[in-house]
Amino acid sequence: MRGLIDCQQDSNMNKDRFLTVKGDRLTDAAGKLFPLRGYNIGGFLNMENFLTGYPATESLHRGALLRALGSERYELYFRRFMSAFFSDDDARYLASLGMNHVRIPINYLHFEDDDRPFELKESGFRLLDSVVAICERNDIYAILDLHALPGCQNMHWHSNNLTHHAQFWVHRHFQDRVVNIWEKLADRYKGNATVAGYNIMNEPGDASGLSIKPFYDRVVAAVRAIDPDHIIFLDGNRYGTEFTAFEGSEVYPNTVYSAHDYKTPGMAYGGPYPGVTRGVFVDRAHVEQTFLTRTEFMRKTGTPIWIGEFGPVFTNDPVRDEDKYRLLSDQLDIYDAHAASWSIWAYKDVGGQGLVYAAPDSPWLQRIKPVIDKKARLGVDSWGATDAAIRYIMDPIEKTFAKEYPNFAPFPFGQQHWVQTLVRSILLGEPMVKDFEDCFTDVDDETVIALAESFSFGNCVPRRRLAHLIASKTVS
Repeated sequence: MRGLIDCQQDSNMNKDRFLTVKGDRLTDAAGKLFPLRGYNIGGFLNMENFLTGYPATESLHRGALLRALGSERYELYFRRFMSAFFSDDDARYLASLGMNHVRIPINYLHFEDDDRPFELKESGFRLLDSVVAICERNDIYAILDLHALPGCQNMHWHSNNLTHHAQFWVHRHFQDRVVNIWEKLADRYKGNATVAGYNIMNEPGDASGLSIKPFYDRVVAAVRAIDPDHIIFLDGNRYGTEFTAFEGSEVYPNTVYSAHDYKTPGMAYGGPYPGVTRGVFVDRAHVEQTFLTRTEFMRKTGTPIWIGEFGPVFTNDPVRDEDKYRLLSDQLDIYDAHAASWSIWAYKDVGGQGLVYAAPDSPWLQRIKPVIDKKARLGVDSWGATDAAIRYIMDPIEKTFAKEYPNFAPFPFGQQHWVQTLVRSILLGEPMVKDFEDCFTDVDDETVIALAESFSFGNCVPRRRLAHLIASKTVS
């Protein structure tokens, strides 16, 4: 097989493998039902702090490594990291568990630089080509997910947002750049049946609710003018949970509307399941009702359901983690009962969620252990840690805001979440980038390679309990 795919020159490749929307289901080219079951491979072409261990955002993380390693070793590290993080070994393992697709989160910075907008970089497209080629060789589909957009489409670190404002929605310039990127992606992958479709943006956070539908109208039309065949996947507003912007409009042809379905017992701070977390009793009936609410639009319009993200954060406490497995099992059963496709978050990391994860004694985790420990102590990763050790900071701030601004309910998740973002992710998280940088001031080429290879499949630890659970749910 080829190492890279020249997708523009191979427009007729595997036409018989194209997936398509037929009513409320997904089918293959022969018309056979094809429910999607898979994993997100985040932490790779789009990086996140809790997945690979750095503090704050991907851009700050990359800047720290560049300063510490110098340009040559920085490039060496990322070349080896990209080839190690997702390989044929990883794809074969996923396929062995019954997975038939991966969602590939991507940062736009692989395709263009902010100081050279609209000048697209071939290196980024070739990197994505190599991942699609891995999927092709191992007979799994790829969904391309633009996860971080210029200007930031939501308020949090996973869109590489250095603030808590989503400027994408207020500057036409950023939207123009995204349309341009998708036009180039559509042109490159048209005719490539290994690509199941295009997930236009991850977790939109349009606070007004007025801009998301006009932008989707525009980008869908731009993609369809180039590529009429691939499925388009559209996340709902409020981080994939709200679809009111689409009400009263015709659905786009050959399009899947994607919901995300995280539940509080699965979070790092989550309580027992069934049980009470933050004043709400959550059991299977509650989980199913949340799913039904989040997917009501799809059922009303007779379009397929794809849960693009969900999944628990594990704690290494056997009792608590057993509850998280029970939650995940219930979610998978609910999705199956409602003929919903799904993609779990996330495949590989440093131990919080991954189906496989970097070994605790790996060169990478040993080197950044002081940062990992400090991040846990200060709770700076909103996703992978709690604020239990800094309640002496959080309590007075939260109480002051509740008293002085009782009606303040900022988008997307309210007052307390807003305070947590500003204090934990930004105020406490960003200064820690210097701690992270200091971990890499004395490395040579051999060490750089060993650090990157910490994430190769052969050097990672499989979460066997999770693998067994998932495999048992993919048996037809």
